[in-house]
Amino acid sequence: MTDFYLRCGVTGLTILGIMGEAPKLDSAEALDLSNQVVRRSGIPIIVGVSAPGFAAMRSLARGVMEGGAAGVMIAPPPSLRTDDQIVNYYAQAVAAIGPDIPFVIQDYPLLLSVVLTPKVIQRIVNDNPSCVILKHEDWPGLEKISELRKFQSDGTLRPISILTGNGGLFLDFEMERGADGAMTGFAFPDMLVDVVKFSHAGQRDAAHDLFDAHLPLIRYEQQHGLGLAVRKYVLQKRGAIAHGCQRAPGTSLTAIARSEVDYLLSRLAQHDSRAKTPSRT
Repeated sequence: MTDFYLRCGVTGLTILGIMGEAPKLDSAEALDLSNQVVRRSGIPIIVGVSAPGFAAMRSLARGVMEGGAAGVMIAPPPSLRTDDQIVNYYAQAVAAIGPDIPFVIQDYPLLLSVVLTPKVIQRIVNDNPSCVILKHEDWPGLEKISELRKFQSDGTLRPISILTGNGGLFLDFEMERGADGAMTGFAFPDMLVDVVKFSHAGQRDAAHDLFDAHLPLIRYEQQHGLGLAVRKYVLQKRGAIAHGCQRAPGTSLTAIARSEVDYLLSRLAQHDSRAKTPSRT
């Protein structure tokens, strides 16, 4: 799968995130997987190290950095409610893992139920020099990107990369609002790469045309509780993985769901030849 993503043209990878099966791994497996991907890829790797306690977070963070990772990603725990609680949590996380480890803020309120306002993100970034990336997954969140870039332009926010998530669902306009690229999963990472390239090159119509062709499949993959099964099914059909099974407990696609995905792929293939995949079972 790492080789597949490299062939798709990605310039970095984020592993052990929220959507995948990272929570089903024990600590040794998580570290082994990270080290294997780092060795295999030769590109910057960000590793999700979110954990209920700082001891587990510290152990995994230090371990993956020793293995060559470029940085770690930290999501706020759902128990946080006030702005000060959020800011203090990230200060404590940095103290736990060490200020020498670059980290990514994962801003995903739809799943985590923690709302990071632009002002809160501004405080976290300015208070912690080791914060290097915002993974932006708010929804709606386009105005948040605009406001953060405004802070940066007026000098009240130091420069930071903004990479987007949500399976690429809003990538077309996120790029136009000032995002640097995508930091998310989708069964066609090569499409994400191309949309980012078109956007950076000022080829707006080309970016939107390609994105629009993939949007029905992106939407189908966004189904909570089913999205990972959809993604693994398509990745299997594209030859990226051997099979689409998940570690228990996990969901699987019914025959009718697989037929719907196949139909979406057949329609997509009319606009993007990469969707012409061989049939697999």
